[in-house]
Amino acid sequence: MNKFERYLNRPEGTETPASENTLPVSRRGFLIGAAGAGFTLAFFRSGLSFAQPEEVVEAETFDPTIWYHIFPDGRIVVNIAEAEMGQHVGTALARIVADELEADWSMVELHHVDSDPKWGLMVTGGSWSIWQNFTPLSRAGAAGRQALIEEGARLLGVSPDQCQARNSQVIAGDQSISYGDIVSQGDLSRTYSEEELKQMPIKPASQRRLIGRESRALDIPDKTDGTSQYGLDAKVEGMVYGRPLIPPTRYGSTVNSVDDSEAKSVKGYQQTIVLDDPTDTAPGWAVVIADSFHAANKAAAKVKVDWTAGDTADVSEQDILDHAVELIENPDKGSLMFSDEGVDEAFNNASDVFEQDYITHTVLHFQMEPVNALAYEKDGTWEIHTGNQWQSLILPVLAKALGVKEDKVVMRTYMLGGGFGRRLNGDYAVPAALASQQLGKPVKLVFTRDDDIRFDSPRSPSYQRMRMAFDDNGNPVGMEHHAAAGWPTQVMAPFFMPKGANDEPFDPFSAQGAAHWYSVGPHRVRPISNDLANATFRPGWLRSVGSGWINFAIESFMDEAAREAGQDPIDFRLALLKAEGKNAGEAPNSVGGASRQANVLRRVREISEWGQDMPEGTGLGVATTYGQERNMPTWTACVAKVNVNRETGRVKLEKLTLVTDAGTVVHPDGARAQVEGAALWGASMALHEGTRFENGEPVDRNLNTYTPMRIGDVPELEIEFVDSTEAAVGLGEPATTVTGPAIANAIFAAVGIRLREIPITPEAVREALQA
Repeated sequence: MNKFERYLNRPEGTETPASENTLPVSRRGFLIGAAGAGFTLAFFRSGLSFAQPEEVVEAETFDPTIWYHIFPDGRIVVNIAEAEMGQHVGTALARIVADELEADWSMVELHHVDSDPKWGLMVTGGSWSIWQNFTPLSRAGAAGRQALIEEGARLLGVSPDQCQARNSQVIAGDQSISYGDIVSQGDLSRTYSEEELKQMPIKPASQRRLIGRESRALDIPDKTDGTSQYGLDAKVEGMVYGRPLIPPTRYGSTVNSVDDSEAKSVKGYQQTIVLDDPTDTAPGWAVVIADSFHAANKAAAKVKVDWTAGDTADVSEQDILDHAVELIENPDKGSLMFSDEGVDEAFNNASDVFEQDYITHTVLHFQMEPVNALAYEKDGTWEIHTGNQWQSLILPVLAKALGVKEDKVVMRTYMLGGGFGRRLNGDYAVPAALASQQLGKPVKLVFTRDDDIRFDSPRSPSYQRMRMAFDDNGNPVGMEHHAAAGWPTQVMAPFFMPKGANDEPFDPFSAQGAAHWYSVGPHRVRPISNDLANATFRPGWLRSVGSGWINFAIESFMDEAAREAGQDPIDFRLALLKAEGKNAGEAPNSVGGASRQANVLRRVREISEWGQDMPEGTGLGVATTYGQERNMPTWTACVAKVNVNRETGRVKLEKLTLVTDAGTVVHPDGARAQVEGAALWGASMALHEGTRFENGEPVDRNLNTYTPMRIGDVPELEIEFVDSTEAAVGLGEPATTVTGPAIANAIFAAVGIRLREIPITPEAVREALQA
């Protein structure tokens, strides 16, 4: 049973066992062996004899998953199968290995690997990187340390129990030997069964020397001096450049004719080709081919393509939202993500029922490096050179597009000039591969900003309806949540969709933020796929996955419910965060349950200005979340301070105060950067950015009209982490989900208007003030 299957088939509400927080590689044991000029650590898959494991490693006959390599000169190279897009993931993962290995950090290097089945699932998203890798990498480091101590003791002529490892040395009294010397002089062949590996002693938190300590990120020098290679840097001899001509609709468009007569005057222009895509990734596409991108770009402006548009050519943002309302009001639509017994009875017997609707609009990725890909065939294998977040997802699509077996396609790894979930969808590599196959030569396909946005996989607009039932004392006794939006997982990874209580599948990454830890009585969540959104564009994952829009509704609604009950918004939430029943939490990931969410909420109240008198037009708002997944909770609380100008409607975000409990923090500086970036993006989506669809396409195409938060809008930030030795969980996304509702709640506190739609524009503020 692979990782996806384990995830989908686990009992509702259960945690993922620590032993399953690993890359989904089938393995029967563990191998450490001398290979070539160094020491290699690997998992093995087959039941081969290990009489001479060093030969097996060298021959790679068993398809090893290799974690790191120690060279005779003492260098330790850690293989990184996660995408690097500014988050320093390699540094964090290498730090886990190096701590258990007792390595000299100055000798550690990173190697970002190309796609290969031996790495197992290759995906960087969902804040999974540390959570998924902490346990296996810790065991890998511990196993290496044990083997080095045993062999170092032999070379020193002492017993292993007389030795300790420290700073890439094995030390016994006044004797010592370096790891490099052990590698070059010793015999490091070792094997461990899977059971032995599970029992591998890992250092207690009190003995960690690298995890949780400040350190330099290993990739900064290369990024600073230009050594790091991004997809746009990829080149190969004999390649031509392509610029896509994107049809008027994402699906269903067809090319009637191409007129390139004017383009032939452009120096370097070669031809314009029409793609035939069996995967329906890029239907109706034409590609301008030229000697350089400049020539391709110039010629593209002169090529005239006559298209027949698809069925969604007239669809607008409002059409998508209106359709969402129709879906919500049809009780037969959607999946019951879960439905506790007694929900209907709770509402039928309630003394008061409170209901509100919330809207979030389309959000674009706008990563700094527009998507691009270089594709060509070499010695019977297709090479795709590009930055990507989910190689395992796009490789089968590429193979189908090219009509080859999957093992005949390899993705070469590059740094990502921004990912944010856009490059989880590797669709942009498909037209590059098809163009190369059609021309019989390497093609470097480069998207302009306009192309990138028209072909983006945006976060879908959403419509949500929240309901809460109260008893005579104003206590919640039942809750309903109906949420309709386009579903990226349904469109791109349907195998990753579990079934709800009514046996209908749902997109976990568009709904899981709804499985909150509040004790509100019987609770029902009904996520609904907006089929019109799915047909109009390809919905995508965007940093915070579904929770960015799910949590906006939940935490805005909880604030309104608190006011309905006549209670302080923090006190109201704290009373509902009871670590009991399904909210008690379980080992290893959610130990403490709702009590840990209550803890960050109490702490953010202590360090913010909560409860203090504010100047006229200034207010504080609060929001809290567990992040994205119940089985990987990152407890986060935020207080936002805003000032509202009643005349202009402009909302000035003055300060964000955040407290996060992410369990064990591996790389503190990187963790802080992740929370800062996530919080600011959440604020940007709440106040500054967002677009709408008109005539089947996003209205905003560039940063002149699409306006993310500028540096002058950045508020004061106060960020605190809970000191914890609990399981390490994700940090890349949770803070994105709390700032938006905290800002909306702060606006209410400041001027008494409730805004239930983001982005919150000055026009909307003025209109609400005048109502």
